[in-house]
Amino acid sequence: MSVILDSLGGFLWSAAAFIVALSIIVTVHEYGHYIIGRLSGIKAEVFSLGFGPRLFARRDRHGTVWQVAAVPLGGYVRFLGDANAASAGSGKAVDPARARQTLGGAPLWARFATVAAGPVFNFILSILVFGAMAMWQGLPVEQVQIGRLHATPPGVETQLRPGDRVIALDGRPVADWQDIGDLAADLPPRPSHDWTVLRDGAELTVPGPDPMPPLITGIAPRSPAAAAGLKAGDVILAADGKPISRFDDLRRHVLDAEGRPVLLRVWREGEGIADYTLAARQQDLPTETGYEKRWLIGVTGGGTYFEPATRPAGPGEALGIGAARTWDIIASSVSGLWAMVTGQIGSCNLGGAISIAETTGQAASAGGGNFIWWIAVLSAAIGFLNLLPVPVLDGGHLMFYLYEAVAGRPPSSRVVDILSALGMAAVLSLMVFGLTNDLFCP
Repeated sequence: MSVILDSLGGFLWSAAAFIVALSIIVTVHEYGHYIIGRLSGIKAEVFSLGFGPRLFARRDRHGTVWQVAAVPLGGYVRFLGDANAASAGSGKAVDPARARQTLGGAPLWARFATVAAGPVFNFILSILVFGAMAMWQGLPVEQVQIGRLHATPPGVETQLRPGDRVIALDGRPVADWQDIGDLAADLPPRPSHDWTVLRDGAELTVPGPDPMPPLITGIAPRSPAAAAGLKAGDVILAADGKPISRFDDLRRHVLDAEGRPVLLRVWREGEGIADYTLAARQQDLPTETGYEKRWLIGVTGGGTYFEPATRPAGPGEALGIGAARTWDIIASSVSGLWAMVTGQIGSCNLGGAISIAETTGQAASAGGGNFIWWIAVLSAAIGFLNLLPVPVLDGGHLMFYLYEAVAGRPPSSRVVDILSALGMAAVLSLMVFGLTNDLFCP
């Protein structure tokens, strides 16, 4: 009974987190359509968060009804003359005197800007969130300076302190963080090394941990590690009884196991040592030349038992970081979609609503920062998907507008209706395909 209750609780938590995240993203997306449309002279009749029966509504001074509907799985803006929430197909008859206020009757530039604004606002949300997180967390200083210290497992001695500036490791000079990684490859793994630091103006050598310990710094959602209950901050002590000295040792052991169950002995701060059994899954990973299949349990490493000292990030620098991270998401989405279409990777890489909801729930469980970060990732991905040239999506509308700009006339209503129906069928088929993958793919 407790297992059933736990599963139900997990489902409800994931569903709630997913609804919150989706509501934020959809509100930003639809507000982009609304505000640019309004500024372009296009009348919005309804701004709805959710579908179905109306739960709450109010009319603003511009005549737009703002409502919350019963089914919280999206939203829409219905402009004057729209036949449906997707603004697709033939519109409703409108008084000719008000034709300019409809989406179909507005100038081409106004229609293009209004439709493009939805995805653009999603990208702006991602940039702002990533930029705000960069300002909040700060950026590592160029010199190797120690920030906050993490707890270490038994047997690992460290006398490092926050503020120490590292100048040598086992007698070898250290100038930047890259040197730490390069030296780790040459130094033998052991619980303690000699760290030479500058502290309060004096140079001294103190014992410190291995620079590349088997420390988990991140857990991939919907991975074997997430299912087993591993967490960021856990330290892997052994795998199948074999001591693990560095994170690369764990990676090699998982690869050699080729999907067979692996018994991990794990130390966790405040809880001590426990055993976890999990089996890796084969996943497609991008490489410089394409994609390759690799056995993964869903953990990332490469961290140390301390965090780098940070400096504040300026607004311009933070926005640049936000834009770069948003672009990376878009580029990886394009690359992954193309690889799937061309058969470089399997179709199981396309997840549906269940996998997105589970991932959202796990991000929320990992903390507010992780949840906000995941909202930014989803916002960029949804903005990209909406730009695909599929009728009923924003990209489909933009495709029609580009045709109109080149041909000098819009496509016929019959062609638009037929393509919109085909587009809706394609979107629904894709949703069913993703849901099938969620249920049946490993």
